[in-house]
Amino acid sequence: MKVRIYSPAKTVVDCFKHRNKIGLDMVLEALKDAWRMRKASADDLWRYAQDCRVATVMYPYMGAVAHE
Repeated sequence: MKVRIYSPAKTVVDCFKHRNKIGLDMVLEALKDAWRMRKASADDLWRYAQDCRVATVMYPYMGAVAHE
């Protein structure tokens, strides 16, 4: 399926929001890719995570990816 992505950071946060439907492995891969390719900054990810109320879920994963 083709999906337009307007903000990579928001897309990653949306993946976390729907992690039970798409699978945690896919969510973590999206986070790693966005971070590795510098498509999303930590500030943007954190802001969208707080807005979408998944900051507590994302926090440990963001820390792990940032220290890789």
